[in-house]
Amino acid sequence: MKKVVVFGAGMVGSAMALDLSQEHQVTCVDINQNNLQPLKEKNINVISSDFNDSEKIKAIASQHDLIIAAVPGFLGFNFLKEIISAGKNIVDISFFPEDAFLLDDLAKKNDITAVVDCGVAPGMSNIILGYHNPRMKVESFECYVGGLPFERVLPFQYKAPFSPIDVIEEYTRPARIVIDSKEVIMEALSEPEYIDFPHIGTLQAFNTDGLRSLIKTMNIPNMKEKTLRYPGHIDKIKFLKESGFFSDDDVVVNAQKVKPIALTAKLLFDKWKLGKEEEEFTVMRIIIKGVENNKPKTYQYDLFDKYDPVTNTSSMARTTGYTATAVANLILQGKYDRKGIIPPEYIGEDENCFNSILSYLTERNVIYRLKKS
Repeated sequence: MKKVVVFGAGMVGSAMALDLSQEHQVTCVDINQNNLQPLKEKNINVISSDFNDSEKIKAIASQHDLIIAAVPGFLGFNFLKEIISAGKNIVDISFFPEDAFLLDDLAKKNDITAVVDCGVAPGMSNIILGYHNPRMKVESFECYVGGLPFERVLPFQYKAPFSPIDVIEEYTRPARIVIDSKEVIMEALSEPEYIDFPHIGTLQAFNTDGLRSLIKTMNIPNMKEKTLRYPGHIDKIKFLKESGFFSDDDVVVNAQKVKPIALTAKLLFDKWKLGKEEEEFTVMRIIIKGVENNKPKTYQYDLFDKYDPVTNTSSMARTTGYTATAVANLILQGKYDRKGIIPPEYIGEDENCFNSILSYLTERNVIYRLKKS
């Protein structure tokens, strides 16, 4: 039995801790006692700690075989650097804005496997593309993904399974896409389009910065990632954005300095917070087009996953967390040991790893349905 520590006991971190505890000795670390208590009641070791306490974090990490990072995105890069410096393998889902490859030399020097962006998208989307890319000449990659509540409550028709500040980051960070083999910078929320999905109806897709490592690792002429929301949501977000509510620059109100984005996130927290047993879903469509065996080929993967009422686990926690725990088990079992910064597409290249991850997810009823043409 291996010893695993999960840093972050939010919705996704808790789901990963519980999943890994089926086969491993798991400890979960968080500053929030309300997050830790339910895990403690399920016989998972818990530690209360601030993620900024570098010495304590390193001390905890040193006692474990593998680190899982589910910390807020703004802490993610420095946290990853600390873990690599401590000489521990890590699977990370913090989706920080910095370039993880800046730590590649450090990871290789310390003989560390550091898997980053290991969620649903980025994450499973990368793994799928990573599998097909060496096996065909890929000409285009499209990923459409979103997590939404079934109940549509105006004005936003949205609930966030993680911190609003991380969602707002998706709406403000410029989107990088690839057109005719050139990286193109697009404004987030741009190029909206409507797409129909079974079981759901019509959703609206718009550009977000989800390609991340794929821009560096994949030589594919056309690639884009779009986020899915209910129609009408984007207009409300654009209004807030253009009105300055997402600004990180201080404004003075009654002689007090305030960051508009911090206030906005605080105000949206309750409005966007998923209820404890609120039903929601994750939808993703991946379309890979190219040439295989000298013939045009299209692979379309569709995911539609719902909140699990039996385990009270959100769909976003399941689809994000179980991808990460599938990869964690590959590392713990010695089935994947490439060193350095490892984006998920590297793992997908290995057919055994790819099939193992799909099987792991299927066992948990997270099912990717494939259509070929």
